[in-house]
Amino acid sequence: MDAQHQSHSRLLIRQRIRPMVNQYEVHAESPGGGEGELVAFAQQKRVAFKEKVTLYADKKKKEPIFSFRARRKIDLGARYDVTAESGEPIGEFRKDFRRSLLSSTWHLDQPGLGGLTGSERSRFVAGLRRVWNFIPWVEALPFAWPYHFDFRSGDQVVFSVVKKFGLRDRYVVDIHDPRIDRRLVIAQAVALDALQSR
Repeated sequence: MDAQHQSHSRLLIRQRIRPMVNQYEVHAESPGGGEGELVAFAQQKRVAFKEKVTLYADKKKKEPIFSFRARRKIDLGARYDVTAESGEPIGEFRKDFRRSLLSSTWHLDQPGLGGLTGSERSRFVAGLRRVWNFIPWVEALPFAWPYHFDFRSGDQVVFSVVKKFGLRDRYVVDIHDPRIDRRLVIAQAVALDALQSR
């Protein structure tokens, strides 16, 4: 990912559901506020014992740019390593299983920047999402209500991920700290959708 992509302060992510896979398109925001150039494309298998998601520069998946992978098979608090295509480590993230029982919480670490903690902004929406999963027939429908995650270093919000209202999953990612690697941000944002229910 080049310096131009590292300068983006807002990214737009759209999920597309296909047979056996979820696809994610990551776009830079255009000057008009819509989807601009494609920054990354990912495809995630729905049933995988050891999760690995590769992100590509294009939809044809010819040029891998980075990936994230679980360190172990099926682990509720699994750590995910984010690495460049060359194998160079970019950072890591993990879900805090205990704290996530009430409000989903993630920990993210980038060498040289330190640790971040990301959690849902609204406890009400967090509770509503949990109740949704226990209502017969309803739990099979996508949760359309928007939710927000703020990733902080101390009191500073480093980046935010906002799920937009609607049946299709669309996210707006706002990056407030220019030091954070956009690849790590994208990996975490995709993981919020792909791994949230695990």
